[in-house]
Amino acid sequence: MNLRELWNEKQPTFGAWLASASTSSAESAARVGFEYVCVDNQHGAVDYQITVGMVQAILLGGSRPIARVPWNEPGIIGKMLDAGAQGVIVPMVNSAGEAEAVVRACRYPPLGERSFGPVLAGLRDSDYAQVANGSVAVIPMIETVHALQHIDDILAVPGVDAIYVGPADLSLSLGLPPGNNDDRKEFTEALETIAGACRRHGVVPGIHASGTLAARRLEQGFQMITVSADLVAMRFRMNDELGQARGARGDSKSGAIY
Repeated sequence: MNLRELWNEKQPTFGAWLASASTSSAESAARVGFEYVCVDNQHGAVDYQITVGMVQAILLGGSRPIARVPWNEPGIIGKMLDAGAQGVIVPMVNSAGEAEAVVRACRYPPLGERSFGPVLAGLRDSDYAQVANGSVAVIPMIETVHALQHIDDILAVPGVDAIYVGPADLSLSLGLPPGNNDDRKEFTEALETIAGACRRHGVVPGIHASGTLAARRLEQGFQMITVSADLVAMRFRMNDELGQARGARGDSKSGAIY
């Protein structure tokens, strides 16, 4: 089942986030059992060529590859989909017009303006031209006050399957420190606004989170939740191992965790 089919069954989908350029990490994350694994081409240390290999590794590992693109630009969106990404997360979508541009870049005519040439995606699915419009997940990011003010207009755009909240940018836009500010009313109210609008429009609410926040995000109504990231998970685990080692020597000092 693809992500859209899972969402149609109202199933929660948990994902991993990859910022390091590594096919080994991509396959390893996919084999954990996440419903999706996202390759971050916006802030990650990843370029297009390694993304091609990482998508292959995620498929080999048995998960669903998606990609965050650097910006709302049809050329790179199309290349990610042609490489085999089964969905794209597009940053800083602040209006209905910008959401419409995302849909056009992801859908073949007559539903959009995506150019045909699925060089790698087509190798894996001989019916790709017929099924792509119904399977590729279109996921604009909601991460600013401006987007909140236009949330109903954005979610009313035909072809938007899900939205994805970037807590850091949303917090900055709200005048808060970057990150999850669940102790701040303005942050929690913003999430409530987004989740409520998604319910009204039948759009899947997604968010960048963590394993410890997953239960709270599910309770808030989110269905697509990223719960782990490669570099953060590596630092947590290494910090834990180093702390144990130093503790055994009577030295518990350890590095800070982001």
